[in-house]
Amino acid sequence: MFSENNNEELKGIVNNAFLVDVRTPAEFAEGNVPGSINIPLDQVQMQMAQFKNHENIVVFCRSGNRSGQAKAILEQNGFTNVVNGGTWQQVNAVKNEAGK
Repeated sequence: MFSENNNEELKGIVNNAFLVDVRTPAEFAEGNVPGSINIPLDQVQMQMAQFKNHENIVVFCRSGNRSGQAKAILEQNGFTNVVNGGTWQQVNAVKNEAGK
């Protein structure tokens, strides 16, 4: 599960990471992290090709629960560079902070 300790790890990679919001398209439309893409959790398995060739991948959602599931799915498929960023607001705040 997401923890505050992720902040330091996130700060180091967030500006160069593949940012993936795993919420529904409707949730994504209500607000999202600039530069992120929307791959809903139920489509992660079918969208594996989009995750290839990225140095770091940060997945996030509304609470950190779905992104935890997405991280597990990606790791089961051989990805070792996945960070659960927790909530989209958290990732957005860290991205803004890291960009300063």
